[in-house]
Amino acid sequence: MAPSLKAWVPSHNWEKYDFGGGPQVKDRLYQGPFPQYEPEAFYGGSVVQYTTPGKQLLNCFGMGLTSYISGDLGAPSVPGKSLEKVIDELFAFPLATKVYIRPNWRHIQKRAGRLDFDDYWKITFEKAAKYGKRVGFRIMLNNPDILEDALPEFMLKKVPMYKLKGTWKGDPNEVRYQKVQTVPQYDDPYFLACYEEMIALLAQELNGSPLVEYQDTSLYGFWGEGHTWPYEDNPFGADFGGEATFLKMYDIQNRYWDKVPLVTNTQPDYSRVGNSSVLDRTVRDGNWLRTDTIFIENEQIEALSNRPAWTAAAVECGLSDGRDASMRYDDAGIPRNEAIISHVKDVGANYFSLWNWHHIDADNLYRYYRRHPEGLDDLASSIGFRIRPSWIWVSGDDGDRTHLIFGMVNDGIACVPGVLRLTLFTEDGRVHISGCLDAGYPKTRGVRQAMMTLPPGEKWNSGQLRLKAEIEVKGVRYPVPFAVAQKLNPDGSLTIKGEYM
Repeated sequence: MAPSLKAWVPSHNWEKYDFGGGPQVKDRLYQGPFPQYEPEAFYGGSVVQYTTPGKQLLNCFGMGLTSYISGDLGAPSVPGKSLEKVIDELFAFPLATKVYIRPNWRHIQKRAGRLDFDDYWKITFEKAAKYGKRVGFRIMLNNPDILEDALPEFMLKKVPMYKLKGTWKGDPNEVRYQKVQTVPQYDDPYFLACYEEMIALLAQELNGSPLVEYQDTSLYGFWGEGHTWPYEDNPFGADFGGEATFLKMYDIQNRYWDKVPLVTNTQPDYSRVGNSSVLDRTVRDGNWLRTDTIFIENEQIEALSNRPAWTAAAVECGLSDGRDASMRYDDAGIPRNEAIISHVKDVGANYFSLWNWHHIDADNLYRYYRRHPEGLDDLASSIGFRIRPSWIWVSGDDGDRTHLIFGMVNDGIACVPGVLRLTLFTEDGRVHISGCLDAGYPKTRGVRQAMMTLPPGEKWNSGQLRLKAEIEVKGVRYPVPFAVAQKLNPDGSLTIKGEYM
């Protein structure tokens, strides 16, 4: 294989593909088998408690409906509303547990050596703290939908810009069809130095921040999504000539964001710049995937729907705003928005965009939701992972040390995007037992059993034992509320009582 292609990953089916073992599992709990009868009777026990699914809205790391604060056009603008009011209303939309923002590079940096955020970025993070809703974001390095360039002015004086060959035909009233489309020379040393500085400054401020959900990777091409469709050339020359640069840009982000998951577009390699290599690295590094529409190429649906269990997927797709002029129906009379929602469930997404394309305004979300609430309500109560201990068994409760075995179930549409940690504890600290399931478990089908052994003399049915869950992603733990119909404690834990049997 030629040196320039040595990292290239050919197309493949994702199911059973070897992406490695996934995130490291520390303190692994024993997960079976649990035979109950001779000749190999050990650990199997009696069911003493159960739970049933709950439909409550969960504000949990690794999942959620996501209000878009900005898409491609910068700060949202609604006549008669202040910028702060527009953003506040988007945060307040009741089904949204996350928000997303996609500024151009020039919106966060004006000069070398420091960051200077536009107001809409600042307001977004202020509201994130107020509402307890984390932020996902991408910094766009190139944007075909604005007349100005996405790069800061101080860079435009020094970075070579490459004019793409060909034409992009469409409505001449839209900016993307009016302007001459150029992209930075991404392999230029000055560009890469500025890029690393920007990533480092952002990470210094936000890596590990409780306000950040994920960083959407800022990469080659239009909107930073890995392509310059419909232009067939690229600024690197020969086929896959940009692969080394593309991988270098990914590596910079992965190095600095060591506490926050990266989310990489599943865009096929139309522009021949190494997308498949970057996507492969994304999964192997324990990072996540996204797509910019649900009605998309075969390759993207394959990647999203057959991704490893520990890998989250974010789906972006613009919705009708509920006005008659924007509504589309199929021959069954089903609105296109409802078809989008059903296909989001088909791929088992963790995140979905509440986004009306370039018309960002909470009023547009409410207008559609009032007309057709069922689809979004159903998605809000099923998206991502919804964990519960469906069965609780007791083993060895006859004078030997007592074992509790938890049958963990996932009622969501996505597996756990990381490692699930279970902790059995008492408030006074007398008991504190903690351990993890294998990465990605429990999955969306089946039961994952895991055992915890109590200290000698500790009674399982004292009414003092509690079980809680956390998800571990890149070494950071986040609380996971159980999605049960039964009563939970204020901290989201479940008291072990055995009262239902």
